[in-house]
Amino acid sequence: MEQYNQDFGDMARKKSEAGPARRGRPPAYDAETALKRATETFWRTGYSGTSLDKVAAATGMSPPSLYAVFGNKHTLYLEALARYWEISLAATREALAGDHPLDEALMLAYDAALSIYFSGKGTARGCFVVGTAVTEVAEDTAIRISVAAGLRAIDADFEARFRLAQDKGELKRDADPAALAILASATMHTIAIRARAGARRAELRELARKAVDVICGCRADAH
Repeated sequence: MEQYNQDFGDMARKKSEAGPARRGRPPAYDAETALKRATETFWRTGYSGTSLDKVAAATGMSPPSLYAVFGNKHTLYLEALARYWEISLAATREALAGDHPLDEALMLAYDAALSIYFSGKGTARGCFVVGTAVTEVAEDTAIRISVAAGLRAIDADFEARFRLAQDKGELKRDADPAALAILASATMHTIAIRARAGARRAELRELARKAVDVICGCRADAH
């Protein structure tokens, strides 16, 4: 799952081939590079703590150029948030989609999350959503909708994996996949917060392992 670490280190993947930078409106590749750098800035200082001038300094674009490509700070942030959900959900889905036993699949999902949370330089930056969006949801409808949709998607992905495990006989028939999904998601949010607060990666992986042991206590072969 280290590829998702690389995705955030190289989030500026080309949407199309572009030539050298030229004056005027930046080509698509430059916009992708700017989005990557803007995301890193929001991740470091939060939405409210990030001015358009700060984003301009990080991207090397002037405020008018940023506005021409992305609109205002709010629309730029929403695009960064959408891109984060795209990459992080893909990481979780890939981990859960294989043929691994349930406990291994869950640990692969948590390892993928940890690779994202520790993808920055220096101290861990945790989850982009937890670190930047949660504080804005009370006052910002668009951010609240994005956060709620992303959380529902995480819950749904875990629930689908638990239902599959139940069908395969990995979980007891009376296990509650929806409740287990919320527990699995909550574990992911917990390690994100603790990563941001300075917890070591090995410590967080052990926390995830203990949560997996609790969840898998509902296995069909558990006594």
